[in-house]
Amino acid sequence: MFLYMIKVNIAEARADLSRYLARVERGETVTLCRRNVPIAEIRPIRVAPSRDRPVGIDRGMKVPASFFDPLPDDLLQAFGGTSGES
Repeated sequence: MFLYMIKVNIAEARADLSRYLARVERGETVTLCRRNVPIAEIRPIRVAPSRDRPVGIDRGMKVPASFFDPLPDDLLQAFGGTSGES
């Protein structure tokens, strides 16, 4: 979604406020101007999540024993490391 910033003079905004507020609800920012000089912005309020993020989201996840095995030599070399062999 591409968001636009709209510049509008106060008299125009006053005359058609509901239309500009509908655009703000869709995520756009409206810049209010006095004689084409920006003086204020109307922008959407960031909505806080409706519920807290659960703690321990990975609960029950199992890490396989192979996760702790040494990496293969070709992979170590690809990342600039050295192999286990001298």
